[in-house]
Amino acid sequence: MTKKTIGILVTGHSPAELEETYGNYADMFTRLLGGFDFQFKRYFVVDGEFPSSPEDADGWLLTGSKFGVYEEHDWIRRLEQFIRDVHAAKVPMVGICFGHQVMAKALGGHVEKFKGGWSAGPVTYRRSDTGEEQVLLAWHQDQVLTVPDGAEVVGKTEACENAVIRYGDWGLSYQPHPEFTPSFFEGLAEARKAAIPQSLFERVKKVDAPIATDRIAREIGEFFERPR
Repeated sequence: MTKKTIGILVTGHSPAELEETYGNYADMFTRLLGGFDFQFKRYFVVDGEFPSSPEDADGWLLTGSKFGVYEEHDWIRRLEQFIRDVHAAKVPMVGICFGHQVMAKALGGHVEKFKGGWSAGPVTYRRSDTGEEQVLLAWHQDQVLTVPDGAEVVGKTEACENAVIRYGDWGLSYQPHPEFTPSFFEGLAEARKAAIPQSLFERVKKVDAPIATDRIAREIGEFFERPR
């Protein structure tokens, strides 16, 4: 049987001081989904490298980014159109953090910087679809505040109402980062500590909680594997 191809749309660069040890964001997702029989293509859309067609892959995965989806960059507007094209073509898509937000914005939702401040470190996500509580690593201030028509919110936290979204059989997106390991997150927090309040950095600079990485990796992989 032919392997499914997952196209990774890379929307940001990991901190340079961490890349030698952990690789880039595409590397993290190939490791996350390493238990599945996929092959991967990488497109650094943040640098203007785009697929030619939604059919260039059997599924699409959008990474996180330091950018805000509301920022005026040509590649973000182009990415929003590509998301709409993928949606119209019914090729499955998964989004993470920035990817979660840009999927919502492209399809008519609203994203902005959350007035309640940052979510960072291990955060408990309550899932209404599975009944689970899942601890995952968060690093964001922007949030999806209004979801697109037809989308279903299936995960939330105390500070983030629209944290996991399903788009019927087509799409699945997460505000947290299942691809982050605790050691990478600790390095990220150190590299970007100037971006967050010092008091928050002190709380999140060490990750001690067990993270539901394997559970989300399985959910994403099975979503891509599902016959359509």
